[in-house]
Amino acid sequence: MREERVRRITIAAGIILVIILLAMFLKTVVFSGKSRQAEAGDGTGIKTTGSHGTAGDSSQPVYIDSGGKRVIQWEKIEVPDWIERNLLPTNEYSRPGTALNDVDGIVVHYTANPGTTAKQNRNYFAGLADGSSGTYASSHFIIDTDGTILQCVPMSEVAYASNDRNSDTISIECCHEDESGKFTKATYQSLVKLTAWLADTYLIDTDDIIRHYDITGKICPKYFVDNEGKWEKFLKEVDKAR
Repeated sequence: MREERVRRITIAAGIILVIILLAMFLKTVVFSGKSRQAEAGDGTGIKTTGSHGTAGDSSQPVYIDSGGKRVIQWEKIEVPDWIERNLLPTNEYSRPGTALNDVDGIVVHYTANPGTTAKQNRNYFAGLADGSSGTYASSHFIIDTDGTILQCVPMSEVAYASNDRNSDTISIECCHEDESGKFTKATYQSLVKLTAWLADTYLIDTDDIIRHYDITGKICPKYFVDNEGKWEKFLKEVDKAR
């Protein structure tokens, strides 16, 4: 009888211990989740503050409404004077004039044409307008090996660069000197500067700054695909520049 009582007490104590441990575990998980959400903004992938956009402040070019949706007032966004505008003519093949649904991310590319300039790549996109090649291609921005940034397509319009993400991302093509795809120091610095400005303007979280590779598996931009650590370093530098 006494042994049975001891056995029951032992079982009850074990159950209580399990309940206590389970409660401690759940508390840790909930706290960790809240911490991660706080770091990411509101958990939507939208950064809630920036120098050009603020949560709930409709006086800003970009803001987050009461429903958590990003609102872009395109007419209020001013392109910095360190960006050279050389827009493509409106045409079916490289600048269709289609409105961008939203800006949910920034996609980094490389031209895959070693030794070519930003202007040459821009003119290639413009030349597609006659439709003779049947190719659809363009980019919002192209960065030259000397660091010059050309804007080819308005940010409020779709560019043909990122496949299934054309409708909700801004694209950046980068020129390079050789087959390695490595960017010059000037190109790299301009890429950091431009990406930081775009991310800050459109309230984009760092997780939504991606490579073409991350969408389709294409080896683009080659150097950042071949060297994952360099890509991670780039993202950290963008964060510092914001």
